[in-house]
Amino acid sequence: MASEHLVLRPGEPDVNAYRLLTALVVPRPIAWVSTLSADGVGNLAPHSFFTIASASPPIVQLTSVGAKDTLRNVEETGELTISLASEPLIDLVNDTSARFEADVDEADRLGIAMAPSAVVAPPRVADSPASLECRLHRTIPVGDSVLVLADVVAVTVDPDVLVDGHPALDRLAPLSRLGADEWGLAPRVVTRERPR
Repeated sequence: MASEHLVLRPGEPDVNAYRLLTALVVPRPIAWVSTLSADGVGNLAPHSFFTIASASPPIVQLTSVGAKDTLRNVEETGELTISLASEPLIDLVNDTSARFEADVDEADRLGIAMAPSAVVAPPRVADSPASLECRLHRTIPVGDSVLVLADVVAVTVDPDVLVDGHPALDRLAPLSRLGADEWGLAPRVVTRERPR
């Protein structure tokens, strides 16, 4: 027999919707976003509200909760690069989530090696196994956040993570965000043929 579930209503004084949603909508992939300010100052920050918005044309989406440097830079320059946050880089990804002043380049301050992107100006994380180079499609204000839609204009992939031309999950070792201070590692994989 099932037990009674608690009913929690976002908006009530004792209900923290952010903490509930980030603990229940899991795992969330991490967009490790590199941007440049209009003055050319680098910014590198993880965003765990991230997914695919469209396959054709290829568009990804991320959400800026509040007005952050990433959002300002994307709106000013129209470009961003998303590097895959992988398990060997977990401490660096976490370190870049700290609040730095807008004139501080997180990658430079933390000693994170960056590499030039192929098409856009913001660099990619050199040790990341893959990256998405993007141009701003549009932004959409939603509540206290801003949804960023970005056209994918180039993809870089380390050949060492490919198996028969396909990125292998165990080689990518992607990180995900869970609730509170919890992180997810690459999950156990099972396969099922899709019904026709």
